[in-house]
Amino acid sequence: MNKISPTAYIDPSAEIEEDVEIGPNVYIGPKVYIGKGTIIKAHSYIESNTKIGKYNQIGPFTVIGTPPQHIGYKGEETRVEIGDYNIIREFVTIHRGTAFDEGITYIGNNCLLMSYVHVAHDCKIGDHVIMANNATLGGHVRVEEKVVMGGFSAVHQFCKIGSFAFIGAMSGVDKDVPPYVKVFGIPAKIQGINLVGLRRAGFAKEDIRKISQAIGYFLDAPSTIKEIITELRDIFGEDPVIEKLILFLEKPSKQGIMRRKPFEGEEAF
Repeated sequence: MNKISPTAYIDPSAEIEEDVEIGPNVYIGPKVYIGKGTIIKAHSYIESNTKIGKYNQIGPFTVIGTPPQHIGYKGEETRVEIGDYNIIREFVTIHRGTAFDEGITYIGNNCLLMSYVHVAHDCKIGDHVIMANNATLGGHVRVEEKVVMGGFSAVHQFCKIGSFAFIGAMSGVDKDVPPYVKVFGIPAKIQGINLVGLRRAGFAKEDIRKISQAIGYFLDAPSTIKEIITELRDIFGEDPVIEKLILFLEKPSKQGIMRRKPFEGEEAF
């Protein structure tokens, strides 16, 4: 049985699965799907075109599925999709996508979005991502799995954040952040590998050694990205840990990738 407060409003077109809890003064708009076992706390507002998976916890005063904050948006049919087992705390805002991208804002599974986090239009967040209080993503940002973002950190539109990266508190990210690294500052700079995060994730010592070697070469070699990719494949072969880094480098966003030293033919960051 569902536990729905009598003061909640649920649009007739919304689909609510079993064992869902909906608190007082919650608004559930048209074309909203709420998966099994999800809990939505008081005063939350889920506007429209939103799919929320199973066993999520939605904190009070969250706002999900509202139109994108984009001056080019003309009311197109776009949406939000949220996976399973996420914790979305109070006052989080998650906006629908735009027709200028794939039309969807997506959050994976087992993520923690702390209070006042903002996820803008067309963002895509992988599994097991943690965003601390007031962390903010501009539009079209891609965040891969097991990234941690510190409080009040912000990511510029279109940037990519690689797997197992750590963004320090109050950092301003305006370039792509490769997998496995930690960054701090405004603008954010790479400070080395995310050693604590890699250890907590269970990486073997040998894999951490290889990551350290590969990231060090990437940051400091006086070579183009294309040359570095070739060199990393020559050194590490088809090693799956390093291949994750290589695949990231092969498809940068238009913002470019963070590095430390100048290299011929490309901008120095």
